[in-house]
Amino acid sequence: MLRLAFAILMQLTLLTGIATAQDSGASAAPDRSATGGAQTLEDILARQRGDKIDDSFRSNDVGAGAIGAGITEQLGTLGGASDPELWRAIRYNAANLRVSAGGDVATVLVQDGGMRWLTFRDGPLRQYGGWLLLGTLGALAVFYLLRGRIRIDEPSTGRTVTRFQFIERFAHWVLAGSFILLGLTGLASLFGRMVIAPYLGKDINAGLLIWSKWVHNNVSWAFMLALIMVFVMWVAHNIPNRTDLVWIRQMGGIVGKAHPPAKKFNFGQKLIFWSVIVLGASISVSGLSLLFPFELPLFAKTFAVLNDSGLPQWLGYGVLPVELAPQEEMQLAQTWHAIVSFVLMAIILAHIYIGSVGMEGAFDAMGTGEVDEAWAHQHHSIWLEEMREKGEVTKADGASAKGATPAE
Repeated sequence: MLRLAFAILMQLTLLTGIATAQDSGASAAPDRSATGGAQTLEDILARQRGDKIDDSFRSNDVGAGAIGAGITEQLGTLGGASDPELWRAIRYNAANLRVSAGGDVATVLVQDGGMRWLTFRDGPLRQYGGWLLLGTLGALAVFYLLRGRIRIDEPSTGRTVTRFQFIERFAHWVLAGSFILLGLTGLASLFGRMVIAPYLGKDINAGLLIWSKWVHNNVSWAFMLALIMVFVMWVAHNIPNRTDLVWIRQMGGIVGKAHPPAKKFNFGQKLIFWSVIVLGASISVSGLSLLFPFELPLFAKTFAVLNDSGLPQWLGYGVLPVELAPQEEMQLAQTWHAIVSFVLMAIILAHIYIGSVGMEGAFDAMGTGEVDEAWAHQHHSIWLEEMREKGEVTKADGASAKGATPAE
């Protein structure tokens, strides 16, 4: 009976201590006298809550070679530091480490930057990235309700013009299809534990993520190849020119009823093109760095260039590190890879909207490659005139309609 009463008393004491620690928060300094200066239950609970704690009791506990007992004395220590103290010194960069090869990076034996990466990945990256995509979808839905579908003002003429050749459509759909697969598998890897696992189970989530990793790593090559093809075929048509100013002034006819003249690509399409090329190239480079972290380190060299420019110092970040361990390279590359991918996914959502439900006849350009003359005249009048001069406008029966009157 006494043992039972004692056990109950101990449990109540422990629960009271936990409640007191939770109520006091991180502001009160815990009493570590009972532990000889080591961490206490309050420290453990504070870290579990995510509170900021003063860990100087650990970072300063790295041994004392000058006052420690000699190795020949009873209970003496090697150099006055025990193994735990030595590892704490290494962790907090207080140990004097020397290596014969590998530079300063080789002295990093304990790299705890992964916790900062994990905190960012599970926190701001998920939160802001998820809201960016949901916000984009919401904005497009509101825009559709207010603006409706952009219709062709003139009736169909029965004459078509080839908007994109087969090779152009092939490159576009390989780029689009691979990017969708990469986006879905990337989102599954980021949100699977919090979205898939609770509802479908951990086993299904694990199997899905294994499959996603394989798809992501291999489909990436198709994305990069198609990106190069699209750039080579269309870069000449996406150089900004003075007609873009008219498109900007009239807001592309997306807002309002104006139909500004345009060549093969209008200013809005040029924005999409350069966004895909620049952001897609950045995603590709960071992805290659993740696939080959030891062969293609990315950020150490980038930081060196930025330091030479003086930009980090001007922004108040000081001198960026130019000696990074492979783990640090992968953490930075994955962070950059994910951020840029979220931005490009939001842009592509707007592109998909315009190319499908947002504009009548837009899908035909990449579907069959043929668009009606009335659609071409409304959205790309300058390009249509160029096609007429080449005799590229055809009737519904396939006969050439060179010299046909404009669809006014």
